[in-house]
Amino acid sequence: MDTAVRVFAEQGYGGTSLRHIIAEAQVNLAAIHYHFGSKEELLDAAIARNIEPVNAERLDRLTRLEERAVGKPVAVDEILEAFLAPTMVVVKQNPEFPRMMGRLIGEGLMPDLASRHFAEVGRRFWGALRRALPDLTESELAWRLNFLIGAMAHCLCRGPLEWQVPLDATLDPAHMVKELVTFLTAGFRAPSALSARATSAASGQRGEQI
Repeated sequence: MDTAVRVFAEQGYGGTSLRHIIAEAQVNLAAIHYHFGSKEELLDAAIARNIEPVNAERLDRLTRLEERAVGKPVAVDEILEAFLAPTMVVVKQNPEFPRMMGRLIGEGLMPDLASRHFAEVGRRFWGALRRALPDLTESELAWRLNFLIGAMAHCLCRGPLEWQVPLDATLDPAHMVKELVTFLTAGFRAPSALSARATSAASGQRGEQI
């Protein structure tokens, strides 16, 4: 599974054959078919091995936040930190894994994988954000969650880009989470675009009447 993660990270899922992984891992073809059956099942096993502890920590953090909130919505920045911070565990233990996940997202495989590996996490965090941001439409919240996943995947897969100003603490995962939470919180809390358009239209109508 370690070899599969590394090769998928380097070449992507579509560009990797099961025979290539077997050759890289120097294992027996019959044993791979016995334990995993197919390339897809091997990928599922590799994801589960790495992501299950992360998801368990995410859910535990969110549960504790909700218990502390006593029925009130949890703050957006706390929800985002509960989702993002546990990913740092897998970054430290197996840095090839987030690179692999970034490749899988780029190949368009995430919707299918999400239904198998992230269903409970997605349901719980969607609900928490829905309660924290009641003014957003379902579509707006979905878009902002897509931006969250994209930003996280980029940082985990490639790390920060240095533009004109060198970035400080670029290799510190905790610092990266802090920056992500600060940036994404502002995005999630931005006013509903539909509400903004309605307000703008109403102002225009009042201006015409004047």
